[in-house]
Amino acid sequence: GKRLRLGWLWGRAGGGGGGGRDLGNHGALTMMRPLLGVWRSEIDQYVAQQQLKFREDATNQELVARRNQMRHKIIPWLEKQLGRNIRATIWRAATVLREEEDFLETLTPIGLTKSKELNVAQLRPLPPALQRRTIRRWLTQRGVPDLGFPVVEEVRGLLAGGAPARINLPRGAHVRRRAGKIFLE
Repeated sequence: GKRLRLGWLWGRAGGGGGGGRDLGNHGALTMMRPLLGVWRSEIDQYVAQQQLKFREDATNQELVARRNQMRHKIIPWLEKQLGRNIRATIWRAATVLREEEDFLETLTPIGLTKSKELNVAQLRPLPPALQRRTIRRWLTQRGVPDLGFPVVEEVRGLLAGGAPARINLPRGAHVRRRAGKIFLE
């Protein structure tokens, strides 16, 4: 999906972004996207065959949004360089990543993130992928913004012990490790 395809480029993979899902929740709003898996060329062909009136959102052509930069500049450039259509390959990869994301989410220990503190002894034996997911969820639940891979990895580094025992987060927040606990300041 779009968000998943773009998210890994900006260090947000494994963030549960939900890209590529035909049903998604945004707060109280449930969005249904039944044509998400249908190629644009197929939609254009159907519209022409059925002689339907069609209106394109003008913002889809603006290059301000990253998704449009990807669609109109980056993917065409990559296709030109590689000499082939890569859209189906990207879609397959996004589908696999989304399914693996869903599976890993079922393995993430939700109980660890409900406390104000993360227990180092409980988190340390987990595989790195589950450590990252747990830390990301815990930070997100506490309203920490701008969570990319580097931030999560810095916090994960606190599991090893030793120095440093304090990590600076975006917008002036801090995470500290003391007495076997990781907590926000």
